[in-house]
Amino acid sequence: MDAGENTLTLTPTSPGASTWRRAVLGRLGQLQRGTLTVEDAGDVLSFGRPAADGLAARVVVRRPGFWRRLALGGSVGAGESYADGDWDADDLTAVVRLLARNREALSGLDRGLAWLGRPAASLFALLRPNTRAGARRNIADHYDLGNDFFALMLDPTMTYSAAVFDPPEATLEEASRRKLEILCRKLDLGPADHLLEIGSGWGSMAIHAASRHGCRVTTTTISPSQYELARERTRAAGLAGRVTVLLEDYRDLKGEYDKLVSIEMIEAIGHRYFGEFFRRCAARLAPGGRMLLQSITIADRHYARARDEVDFIKRYIFPGCCIPSVSALAQAMAGASDLRIVHLEDIGPHYATTLARWRENLFASLERVRGLGYPESFIRMWEFYLCYCEAGFAERALGDVQMLLAREG
Repeated sequence: MDAGENTLTLTPTSPGASTWRRAVLGRLGQLQRGTLTVEDAGDVLSFGRPAADGLAARVVVRRPGFWRRLALGGSVGAGESYADGDWDADDLTAVVRLLARNREALSGLDRGLAWLGRPAASLFALLRPNTRAGARRNIADHYDLGNDFFALMLDPTMTYSAAVFDPPEATLEEASRRKLEILCRKLDLGPADHLLEIGSGWGSMAIHAASRHGCRVTTTTISPSQYELARERTRAAGLAGRVTVLLEDYRDLKGEYDKLVSIEMIEAIGHRYFGEFFRRCAARLAPGGRMLLQSITIADRHYARARDEVDFIKRYIFPGCCIPSVSALAQAMAGASDLRIVHLEDIGPHYATTLARWRENLFASLERVRGLGYPESFIRMWEFYLCYCEAGFAERALGDVQMLLAREG
């Protein structure tokens, strides 16, 4: 067969086939870059064209309800039905990479029949605003799942953000420490500095900055689980006199600081609050102070649509979140503060590797995860989440920028 010819070999669209099945298969017939094999009820269907990098995947449909859930729910329906065991894949990340790579051709999977599910999705978003109380609830839904669970997935530093694999063969722990050190050096941290961190995680940045660079650190989170463990880890590191851990919303912070860092926290606050976030950050920084913002980003041309849609991540993983574009951040910053961008670096490709390592850790500890009481549907939901995000970064549909900002003066 000619490599340039679409390899669709069978498309059961007869009147007897499910309406939902026909709708989804019609979209899959537009695949161009990469190949997908679908096995369903004895049928074997092949879609797409061979890609230069050999990207290919196979999906096995276990229950016919999969077609309706995918047609009506897009990425939300795909994640739900995967969690429930309606379908499997030999390489789940490759499946999502194919969909991301063919985004325009397959837009109907999230924008076609899926419009029927939009009213419920929109209502869900409206009910999860990031007011002070809403933000605590949204954060608790994710970060308070259990410290023991996250400890099984993450490396010993408990860093839950993109690592930097330099050199490429670095372990996950080495790559996490490398990323933390890069942030400290970009901020030019020293013993005379008082660093404010918005979004503590489990304390990895605060511990690294205080122990390696001698600065004082005040770090805040609104997750009670993170707060307790960050305090415990800080005390265990002998840094209780140099690191202060707060359980406070960023909007309630007081004082003036020499430097400020926020690592993959701004995505959680929602687009309505971007301007307020930068205004509050500028108010906490001394004149001439530096701020390092690390944020997952989406391409500017996709931002407006993604901002207003409720996808799988917003529905099940990070309620109330919004992935910004670089332009959205810059505009919010300019309109609300005197901060300016002095350096920007995208470390997005490293995130694909980071997510793959987290998934490896999670599945290497499956029996311990089950022992913590998490059901199979939860495990499959998290597998889908990790693969979904890994594919986004692998295909450069998502980036992860480290943005160094400076305040006037």
